[in-house]
Amino acid sequence: MNEQDIGYRAPQVCSLVGITYRQLDYWARTGLIKPSIQSAQGSGTQRRYSFTDIVQLKVVKRLLDAGMSLKKIRSAMSILREQLASNSPLTDVTLLSDGATIFAAHSADEVVDVFQKGQGVFGIAVGPVQQELEGELHKLIPEEAASVASITEAQAN
Repeated sequence: MNEQDIGYRAPQVCSLVGITYRQLDYWARTGLIKPSIQSAQGSGTQRRYSFTDIVQLKVVKRLLDAGMSLKKIRSAMSILREQLASNSPLTDVTLLSDGATIFAAHSADEVVDVFQKGQGVFGIAVGPVQQELEGELHKLIPEEAASVASITEAQAN
């Protein structure tokens, strides 16, 4: 049996995540992130967290560090659990935040506003658009494409 099978105790979790025992205790008691291996049941028992629990706790900590309120994080985690229950685990999602909202990127093509219950948003990577245009220009006007590419390279340096 390895350590992941028996779980991680609160002092280890606090150290790994960078939070206080008081925060961890509060988050467990209020249901933000509950220990999935063993809950505290009376005096003398210790909570035991799985590695996945620790990953989620670290995500919560990073969102707090990015300026998100605990209330919004709690809401986002609840919505994500609902949305992902049957689809994919939380580890398959990249979370993005601007400090006001949280976006979940399920893939490079799918980013949703968590608080809008899956309202799609989109992003445009400018680099690929530039490369696509350079290729189109090269087909259309080969000599102008060469000068555009050299100007672009000069601007980048």
